[in-house]
Amino acid sequence: MWRNCFILSALLLPLGAAADMRHYVASIADSQWRLAENSRIRCSLEHDIPAYGKAVFSSAAGKDQNLLFTLDMWSKPDAATAATLVSKAPSWRPGEVQSTITRLSYMRDFNGEVPKKAAWSMLTELERGREPTFYYADWYNSNNKVAVGLSAANFRRKYTEFRQCLSGLLPYSFDDIAFTVLNYESGGTELTRFSKAQLARVQEYLSLDPDVELILINAYTDSHGGRNLNQKVSDKRADSVKDFFVSKGIPADRIQTEGHGETRHVASNQGADERQRNRRVVIQITKAI
Repeated sequence: MWRNCFILSALLLPLGAAADMRHYVASIADSQWRLAENSRIRCSLEHDIPAYGKAVFSSAAGKDQNLLFTLDMWSKPDAATAATLVSKAPSWRPGEVQSTITRLSYMRDFNGEVPKKAAWSMLTELERGREPTFYYADWYNSNNKVAVGLSAANFRRKYTEFRQCLSGLLPYSFDDIAFTVLNYESGGTELTRFSKAQLARVQEYLSLDPDVELILINAYTDSHGGRNLNQKVSDKRADSVKDFFVSKGIPADRIQTEGHGETRHVASNQGADERQRNRRVVIQITKAI
């Protein structure tokens, strides 16, 4: 196994430099892939690299499908380091030509990251049974070369599960719902049709993200009607949104409400459109970092 983790790369280096190459890659027996996160808000596919760290492909809910690769190192770079990412055949498929996927730079004290297009290329090469491999000079001694490979052994089944997870991600992110404004029909607690859809979207996200810590609900009215009546209406609006969340399983102790009556207008009250903008509930959400 130790021998498999330190295979020399004669394709990249002259023979005289081969003795200084350290190659980290899992053997066939040790190569394991796992779906570490599998929800509608985040998917991650992980692979351990013996004596080095782990490889992580991840994607989060959002309007556009995103994909990030992170090389999570036990020892972070001590200096900015240029690296080359190539696709190479595993040791048991000698003679196949390697190709460059991208060139990148590791930042000091940070894990290595690969952008979306190159990350997808890595997954494609793994699916073909090849090894995406990073080559760089050791940041403690530039004469020593390092190769870090991802083994394709036992990859395909977990990759299928990862793709299934990606297909189920929500089409919006935390940032899209963290500050949401709901508007009401004139009087009472009836939301506009659009705001009902917005509220359902917020509730769906809250039901899926355990990291949400606090939900603030602030309700307001326009200036039509008496001040006392408007205060009661805003209180009722705030409570109705909280009751909706609680009925869907959101813990009540994570929700705070406050009615502000006809104060803090965001528009004049001269026209119907302006008054509707003032008849609003603002939902603000915070989550653990």
